[in-house]
Amino acid sequence: MDRKLHLLETFFAQDDQGTPYKICGYEHMVALPLVSNGAEPQWEPTGIAEYRLVTGEHVDMEPDGSYRVAANSLHLHRA
Repeated sequence: MDRKLHLLETFFAQDDQGTPYKICGYEHMVALPLVSNGAEPQWEPTGIAEYRLVTGEHVDMEPDGSYRVAANSLHLHRA
């Protein structure tokens, strides 16, 4: 089954020193089975979302609404 990411939002967050980081929020999408009429595939949301820095590193949302960069445990707050 084909999958893709759909950009939902972008926003800035900052670390404790005030350095800004751009975060992108994505939703996972899957292609519905094609009808044999040659139409373009239709994409359906899966309900799974993820966050990444604009540079590609995975970002986890914490229970308190802050963010943590998975690769280096950098703690960010939405600006």
